[in-house]
Amino acid sequence: MLEFLWSGASKTGRHVPPFAAAASAESGAAADEDSREEATEEPALASDVPGAQSRVTKAMASGRQEGIAPPEGALPNPLAPPGGSPEFSDSPQNVQDEVVDAQDARAANEVAPSAGAIPSDLLAIMSSGATFAGGSDCPRPPSGLRRGRRLVKPTAKPESLNAEQRLLLLDTWLRSGLPAGDFAALVGVSRHTLYSWKKKFQQQGPAGLMEQPRGGPRGSRLPDLTKRTILLLKASNPSWGCQRISDLLARGPALPASPAAVARVLHEAGYEMEEVTTRPHPDVTRSFERAKPNQLWQTDLFTFILKRQNRRVYLVAFMDDHSRFLVGYGLHASQSSALVLEVLRAAITSYGTPEEILTDNGSQYVTWRGKSAFSKELDKRGIRQVVAKPRRPQTLGKIERFWGTLWRECIESAIFIDLGDAQRRIGLFMDHYYYVS
Repeated sequence: MLEFLWSGASKTGRHVPPFAAAASAESGAAADEDSREEATEEPALASDVPGAQSRVTKAMASGRQEGIAPPEGALPNPLAPPGGSPEFSDSPQNVQDEVVDAQDARAANEVAPSAGAIPSDLLAIMSSGATFAGGSDCPRPPSGLRRGRRLVKPTAKPESLNAEQRLLLLDTWLRSGLPAGDFAALVGVSRHTLYSWKKKFQQQGPAGLMEQPRGGPRGSRLPDLTKRTILLLKASNPSWGCQRISDLLARGPALPASPAAVARVLHEAGYEMEEVTTRPHPDVTRSFERAKPNQLWQTDLFTFILKRQNRRVYLVAFMDDHSRFLVGYGLHASQSSALVLEVLRAAITSYGTPEEILTDNGSQYVTWRGKSAFSKELDKRGIRQVVAKPRRPQTLGKIERFWGTLWRECIESAIFIDLGDAQRRIGLFMDHYYYVS
């Protein structure tokens, strides 16, 4: 370091330290002439001048022996070793300038011979000053300082390299023979990026250095068979929702598809969500459900006309309140209590005795005087009868809802030949509704 300081002072001619003057006084006229010649010349480094190091050493030794004191007001040399002589310079700024000049001269000597070997395109990329993705130019806070938080505007995203620039950097790196870490610091990318480019180039060639689309393919990923089945079910039953189609695919043809996947397929096919205005309900809907099966059954009668015979028939059913499963049903030409009891006994034989049965105020279940045959049958079996309020069909809402589904999906568009045909086809619908759809 003293050699750099001495050479810098000689080159710039700003100031000659006093210990150099003392050395020249003791060495005689010959030494004075050599020092004056060195002051007029401009060597790049002190080591290039023959005998410079030995003269500096002699001057420092003589300065210590004679006890030469620094001029008044001079600052001590920060580069002096601990316990050494009180060396000094004219000012801290001069010392810093001399050190910077010496370092610039050394860097110029080291970089200049190899600058011509770098391609012009690579020099343009390096001189642009852009920080590419994967660079390691992020400043770090000094050690011992606390990290705080503040609100700042987001910085611009780093500019990405195209395939041609990546290929140029990769070729230059392989030709240079430099380690990945050293070359990456020169061009502003990380060494992991260089290794990644090299691996992709070895596997795919130049195509591996091109920008690849991110993310998975858009649209539904269901098989074509599932998509066609969804569209056919929706076309055949426009009122069906995504949840019902999903359940039907899982239980029927074993084509699993979630409701969201079904909705995506329908959306791609052109279906759109339609906002339908509904009537406001004046009262809050109150619902109930028993905790387990056979705690409560609901029963009701449904009537319709056979179109070809112009004949009214009656359908009675018993539904479990917990599972909404029809435990018994029967289609008859009349609505007598005997037919209702026949369906009740068949349901109890198949699924056991319920704890309660919820009915409306129909003449088959309740009479205005005494007890009906239906109520006596329940008392004999230890079943509690629960009667809904008059003109309140919401109490038996579960079975009323089933009547609506049966009417829309089966009876409304069907033309039955006779009562036997109606019983058979309605039975097939029941099996399809509960065990397939």
